[in-house]
Amino acid sequence: MQFHYHNPTHILFGQGQIANINRIITPEQKVLVLYGGGSIKRNGVYDQVVAALQGYQCLEFGGVEPNPTKETLDKAVALVKAENIDFILAVGGGSVIDGAKYIAAAACYDGDGWDIVTGQHKIFAAIPLGAILTLPATGSESNSGSVITKAETQDKLSFMSPYVQPVFAVMDPDTMKTLPEWQLKNGIVDAWVHICEQYLTWPQGTMVQDGYAESLLKNLLVLGNDFADHDTNEWRSNLMYTANQALNGLIGSGVAHDWATHAIGHELTALYGVNHARSLAIIQPSLLRNQVDFKRAKLAQMGRNVFGLEASDNLAEQTIDAIEAFYNSLGVASILTSEDRQGQAKDDAVTALMTQLEKHGLNAMGENQAITPEESRKILMAALS
Repeated sequence: MQFHYHNPTHILFGQGQIANINRIITPEQKVLVLYGGGSIKRNGVYDQVVAALQGYQCLEFGGVEPNPTKETLDKAVALVKAENIDFILAVGGGSVIDGAKYIAAAACYDGDGWDIVTGQHKIFAAIPLGAILTLPATGSESNSGSVITKAETQDKLSFMSPYVQPVFAVMDPDTMKTLPEWQLKNGIVDAWVHICEQYLTWPQGTMVQDGYAESLLKNLLVLGNDFADHDTNEWRSNLMYTANQALNGLIGSGVAHDWATHAIGHELTALYGVNHARSLAIIQPSLLRNQVDFKRAKLAQMGRNVFGLEASDNLAEQTIDAIEAFYNSLGVASILTSEDRQGQAKDDAVTALMTQLEKHGLNAMGENQAITPEESRKILMAALS
């Protein structure tokens, strides 16, 4: 167990914390306020931002998609360059924050910003950015990762760099009050799979990481089972902070990671527009069943310590069933239907998805590099109806 861990993001948690952003953003900085479809102008968040930055020189850029596209973000990059923006303030969920990271890095590069996503350009500088989180799920508000889609080619890829780590993250649970129930449920699933990608590998004797991961999973299990209480400050606060801790680098320090569920799930989103959390719920149970022999010990550990299952010879399989049942209890379907594929035949859909995986070089995935194209095809065949 050897690792370096440093998370410099300043967390401002609790009601009314948006008012404190002017303690971090200085009046000399020229600010771009980045947001999505405009819900922040209907739920009061925008007004709080305007009040906090009164007297500042600010520009706005809206319209960042739920799966942010290079095509939209490049327009913001051009604006940042033309207006000499000093600070980017992302107001929204993980997609807006991911988009801000791309903009921050691409604005300091003379070439095509997609080079950053594909790894052809190494980031050496980025415009500083902060986040006001309105949808808890991805943990992007305090990590260095970003996922961007190139609509032209239907590519959905990720990049990481310490240069795009947010300077601060405001986490006010009141911003969640107007979210539809399906988005809250998706947040639970998204955070759950983030934890699993860092936990469901093999036993490594990492008591702190395992124990903390299991505590976070139990939090999400309780929040899901108590979803009827979601319109309370306690419920909202616990989801917001649990989702943050699921992917801020802490539980993943010094342990093996998987991330194959995300890699395959991204292709469902890129090709069929399946929302991110549901893409994970579709792929993960099939992937776990495919890889059960590699993951048996940790699945059994999860079954005992998270779900409270009794010891048995098939405890790992029972744990996978329990995970899938949890998703379904939230109304998040764990199968890609013909309707999702706009009527495309199952075999044709699997072939299209396999073509994308091959295109992106995803030929040996998972913590053991055991998910070959042959295994990916089996996973997809089981995950599609």
